[in-house]
Amino acid sequence: MERALSEWVPFWPQSASNTGDVVNAIFIGLAVVAALICLFNYGLVAVFSVRYRQGSTADRSHRAQETWHWEIGWTSATLFAFLLLFVWGAGAYVWLYQPPPIRDEVFVVAKQWMWKFQHANGVREIDDLHLPVGRPVRLVMISQDVIHSFFVPAFRDKHDVLPDVYETLWFTPTRTGEYRIFCAEFCGTGHAKMRGRVVVMDPPAFQKWLTAQPPTNSLAEQGEALFRKLGCSGCHGANSSVHAPPLEGLYGGLVHLSDGSTVRADDRYIHDSIVLPASQVVAGYQPIMPSFAGQIGEDDVFELIAYLKSLADTPRPVR
Repeated sequence: MERALSEWVPFWPQSASNTGDVVNAIFIGLAVVAALICLFNYGLVAVFSVRYRQGSTADRSHRAQETWHWEIGWTSATLFAFLLLFVWGAGAYVWLYQPPPIRDEVFVVAKQWMWKFQHANGVREIDDLHLPVGRPVRLVMISQDVIHSFFVPAFRDKHDVLPDVYETLWFTPTRTGEYRIFCAEFCGTGHAKMRGRVVVMDPPAFQKWLTAQPPTNSLAEQGEALFRKLGCSGCHGANSSVHAPPLEGLYGGLVHLSDGSTVRADDRYIHDSIVLPASQVVAGYQPIMPSFAGQIGEDDVFELIAYLKSLADTPRPVR
């Protein structure tokens, strides 16, 4: 149905992802229900206008007459139709925000006025995002400055990208080609120029593109180098004399804080521990870690997170 619409309706864009197919189906369902209601209403208006026109022989002797069965039937039918649409849309919303296990992950930094992409193998792109077709991918996004909005019309995906907050978006490209990226949130004088493209390729072509990129270390390896460059190993290293929490086996586990609460060591927790270390102090430790806010960029934080993720299965030492 979607392909037929894109062929017959000039302004109907093609869907190129699994999320786009779901959004299209909901939109078409809503449009059909709305069209049927409009046709029914205007049809009654037309029928009554003809039947009860001036000079017609229609019976007008019973002007006040109760019609509860019509009102109850009409109200119940429309309520049922829109409740079905609500349940359908709510189910799709939950599905969109509860992604399945995904191997491919791309880190996205929005910045006036560009999109910076980092693949797990260390390959970086600006305003271009190359992906293989048929493979689900998760985008982990954050803004370097103001609020942006990542929008790919062909995927029917639009998600706000906020400063100091990690937002995730997932989809599976279903059609090869080039698809435009826009910023859908006014972000300054260069907002209209903040564009990019998603290049969806066949898996062999994508692998060939990856191989042709300049050799680089993986994101985790770059994070390890940055970890040592910033002097983090001086406190969190195994031989450190400073009383600091060990980072081996940290990612994904539970962390007990000094205020008695417990948090999950996910991307957000690690980000805040780097730029806002005093906000969540681990129980049994002093708030002595300096803040790196303004000293490193969000792309650097992504590298450090990738490094700590690589240590998730390492046995945690006792200190």
